[in-house]
Amino acid sequence: MLGRSVPNVILKTRVRDETVEGPNPFRWQDVQTGDLFAGRRVVVFSLPGAFTPTCSTEQCPAYERTYDDFKALGVDDVYCVAVNDAFVMFQWGKQLGLQKVKLLPDGSGDFTRRMGMLIKKNHLGFGDRSWRYAMVVEDGKIVGWFEEPGINDIGEDEDPYGESMPEPVLEWLKAHPAG
Repeated sequence: MLGRSVPNVILKTRVRDETVEGPNPFRWQDVQTGDLFAGRRVVVFSLPGAFTPTCSTEQCPAYERTYDDFKALGVDDVYCVAVNDAFVMFQWGKQLGLQKVKLLPDGSGDFTRRMGMLIKKNHLGFGDRSWRYAMVVEDGKIVGWFEEPGINDIGEDEDPYGESMPEPVLEWLKAHPAG
């Protein structure tokens, strides 16, 4: 993964637009992942799904709590990617009270598939989802990689969460300053 460019795919997002009338003032906006990561230092973490236990009670809130620590180490943004649609990601972020971490809906799994992290969680009725990982991206290139052990499609994992916690990523950033 190290040195590889992140996939350049289109994510279907919803953005607030006050010119849209009615109770749902949002419009569709395509986001090109290549544009998000170009010329910037970002942290991306991916997880199996919105509203799931570890993702909701530990991983996403932990990145939200440590966001300012990432910024202090020269990170421009922190993104969470999940194989969920824009509506689900919006409601999940709202429920979690996220103010800093930006949620990226990979509803079709295109980004996750191209990352080589798309797995099957059929044993839980989830279908295709992301394996849990985090990465540091500089100008579109992966420079730091943090993958949970045991990637598989057979449903025998215990949903490991350690390597992709914010702390290992922060330690890596301290040892590899920006610039």
